[in-house]
Amino acid sequence: MDTNILAVLLLVFVALAFDFINGFHDAANSIATVVSTRVLSPGKAVAWAAFFNFIAAFTFGTAVAKTVGGGLVDLQVVNFVVIFAGLMGAILWDLLTWYYGLPTSSSHALIGGYAGAAVARAGIGAILPGGWTLTLIFIVLAPLIGLVLGFLLMLAILWLFRRTSPGQVDHWFRRLQLASAAAYSLGHGGNDAQKTMGIISGALVAGGFLQLENGQLPIPIWVVLMAHAAIALGTLSGGWRIIHTMGSKITKLQPVGGFAAETAGALSLFAATHLGVPVSTTHTITGAIIGVGAAKKVSGVRWGVANGIVMAWVITIPCAAAISALCYFATKLFG
Repeated sequence: MDTNILAVLLLVFVALAFDFINGFHDAANSIATVVSTRVLSPGKAVAWAAFFNFIAAFTFGTAVAKTVGGGLVDLQVVNFVVIFAGLMGAILWDLLTWYYGLPTSSSHALIGGYAGAAVARAGIGAILPGGWTLTLIFIVLAPLIGLVLGFLLMLAILWLFRRTSPGQVDHWFRRLQLASAAAYSLGHGGNDAQKTMGIISGALVAGGFLQLENGQLPIPIWVVLMAHAAIALGTLSGGWRIIHTMGSKITKLQPVGGFAAETAGALSLFAATHLGVPVSTTHTITGAIIGVGAAKKVSGVRWGVANGIVMAWVITIPCAAAISALCYFATKLFG
């Protein structure tokens, strides 16, 4: 078999492995609230989330995939080694943070790793500044939007149901939380799976198996389906260490709070995916959970835990970039 084909097959496999790891690393984002409120058992929750992760393939376009695949790094400097090193850096960072139960961003690990490997090969000129503008802005905006929406939704619900008994509120929002969890999982799959699609399509272009269309990166339908299947299977595998942090350490949630947090997160993800911005689902839902907790009682949020999570966010892109750069040099040295 041609070595070019073998290289592409290897990269597709590694990209799907990252997508799978993304699924179980970020499963907590989709199901932590619905598990912590005991609306669904962990097993049922991951199945529910995985189903909507996959259904997202038929719901959203591929704007995020095109941003990741061709809008962040100059495709002229992208080769098999750059893509491989970028993926390995993201995978290693994800596994490290999963082990320590830190809900960091798989999305930022991927774009940081991709950029780090490209810079290792061609210098800082490999970065396309225009493509990074919205992405970097949304590193700050995503959790803030989630926080504000979660805060406002929780306040609105508390006011609307102020004369309703706690038992009735719990009864209704246990059912409504199924819908909000589904919406959030849809947004999670719609944004996160596209990042892997962009990397795979970039590998196909580098291998000469796919051509740019008017300077734009095309995303084949089989790539779309494979990426969504991989992230759904990853979600099915769980990610229980991070679920504990997201679902109980930040703030104590009831079904009404879980509904508000998931709805706020879903709305944020839908908007970002429509704009083609590769945002962090982790940042978004964490901000929403903090907003919900603060709406009920500011002291109800464990700010020390939240600060630790934010610090992990800040170092994700540079750490993943550094690991990928090392992977690039190691691959070139021993390859």
